[in-house]
Amino acid sequence: MYPDKIYYEPDVLNYPLGQELKDKYAAVPWIEIESHNKIDELRSNENSQFANMKRHLIIGTRKTHKYVPNQKVSDYLVPYTSSGCSAMCLYCYLVCNYNKCSYLRLFVNREKMMERLIKSASSSEQELTFEIGSNSDLVLENTITNNLEWTIPAFTAQPRGYLTFPTKFDMVDPLLDLPHKGRVIFRMSLNPQEIISKIEIGTSSLKRRVQALNKMCDAGYKVGILFAPIILVDDWKKIYTEFFTQLADTLSDKVKKEAFIEIIFMTYSFVHRAINAEAFPSSPDLYSKENMTGRGRGKYCYQTSLRTEGESFLREQIADTLGDMPILYVV
Repeated sequence: MYPDKIYYEPDVLNYPLGQELKDKYAAVPWIEIESHNKIDELRSNENSQFANMKRHLIIGTRKTHKYVPNQKVSDYLVPYTSSGCSAMCLYCYLVCNYNKCSYLRLFVNREKMMERLIKSASSSEQELTFEIGSNSDLVLENTITNNLEWTIPAFTAQPRGYLTFPTKFDMVDPLLDLPHKGRVIFRMSLNPQEIISKIEIGTSSLKRRVQALNKMCDAGYKVGILFAPIILVDDWKKIYTEFFTQLADTLSDKVKKEAFIEIIFMTYSFVHRAINAEAFPSSPDLYSKENMTGRGRGKYCYQTSLRTEGESFLREQIADTLGDMPILYVV
């Protein structure tokens, strides 16, 4: 059962969404907290409790609304209606920010966030794109809050700007008939099924992700593909060769014609290793002393020579199997 318990700031019940969630999950224990950022009984848990903590739902109000400039798919990264996630990807970058407390947090003051989004879009001399899903997975969140079903019509009711968000989930049917007006960029993260099964724990299968991407493209959404993160496991060339062959057979012609590509190599960390060793002792160890080098405080990335080899291989595979789909960047 998800959630198994809910921690909440009392003020959330003064918001319509907060009251909706209280009614929806009336059978679940609700535990009052002072702040969603400081739940001492959870912060003091052992790393081995990581998976159990992912079953909790935290509800509060977002206090930080600072937009961060971004020069990839969007102009700004926007703090929005959630952070964290109930999935358990072994490399999740949110763990670097929240450590073992990277569970899903919902923020019910969405009207304030939407008001600022619309004001920022309408007051700009140029069309801006806002990344609203950099801190969470909004398709997953939508199954709890219906926030995307609320967000997309609310934003596109005014005439300027674009929204974008990535996902590893396939539950897109509620979004297909929304009035997106071509101003929402849907991006699906794809990886070989072997990696999804062993490393992206709790996310949708490759088959279902591809089906969702095809549906969203057919519904007129602008679409992109994230090959992210690229994980250079044993036999990675064989695994990714089979992966791209599978995509050539299953991605729709419309996706192949209209989608763009982002490529992101995995960054790992000491924090990930510590949590995974205790919470998922039988999982693959993503750290490789031979293949990785330090990248800032407590972080690791692939050595330059291996990463260069990986990029060349991926570009060749994409060209051979997916044609001339544009690659926006590789990091």
